Amino acid sequence: MLKRQRTGSVLCVSCGVLVGVNDATCYNCGRHNPGLWGWAPVIRGLGNDLGFAQFVVAACVVLYALSLLLSGGRLGMMLSPDTRALFALGASGGYAVWVFGSWWTLLSASWLHGSILHILFNMMWVRQLVPATAELYGPGRTIIIYIAAGAAGFLASSTAGAFLPALPFLQGANVTVGASASIFGLLGAVVYYGRRSGSSMASSQAWSYAISAGVFGFILPGIDNYAHIGGFAGGYLAGRLLDPLKHERVDHVIVAIALSVGSILAVLWSAYVNRSIFQ
Repeated sequence: MLKRQRTGSVLCVSCGVLVGVNDATCYNCGRHNPGLWGWAPVIRGLGNDLGFAQFVVAACVVLYALSLLLSGGRLGMMLSPDTRALFALGASGGYAVWVFGSWWTLLSASWLHGSILHILFNMMWVRQLVPATAELYGPGRTIIIYIAAGAAGFLASSTAGAFLPALPFLQGANVTVGASASIFGLLGAVVYYGRRSGSSMASSQAWSYAISAGVFGFILPGIDNYAHIGGFAGGYLAGRLLDPLKHERVDHVIVAIALSVGSILAVLWSAYVNRSIFQ
């Protein structure tokens, strides 16, 4: 129920310690306005990831449906959208980034998918890994890791597609989409958390997921392994820079919101720039 709490105690939205609803600062983590003007219970009710996993799933499903609609009758196997439709909505790759200079697609591409199985498996990973990573890093830093790792993965894939020769099972992409670069980024961040905290369980579990998914990518054709590798590295580096053993700060949340808005604007800008495709 969306009701503001005006008196009593609430849990700090950063560290979860009990504080007064009107306290100016959390005595445990130092967060300013830990009760968020009485809206902290509502915010925490969204989950430890503040509803980001649900947002990702909803946004990806809507954009996938839109890509199918724009494809008209030009659908491929497994309900694969037409390449022109994906390009119009912000697909990344060697062409988009290095030929046309569409750098914003590094943010937009992770919200698009190339088939029904592609989006199904990715969203299953999102629903599992986003809340788990938020338990370790907090919601703001998890969002930063997710979006930054996706951009790193697509930059790696786009650069390899434009400048590096194709190798067996490892080649860059001229057109690439999907949330898997961000997903590998979350795994990279959890691996760093295990190293930083000394938790061998967290690190080994994340490595297990990453290796099994990576092997799967090298076996099946059409998998963007450069994006996976770049996303994992980007997530590991982001996790290191954000230091999971320190409390999440307000500026982390601000950056997370800015990146989320930037991703939405990247999709809208792609649609605007490529509006002739819709006509």
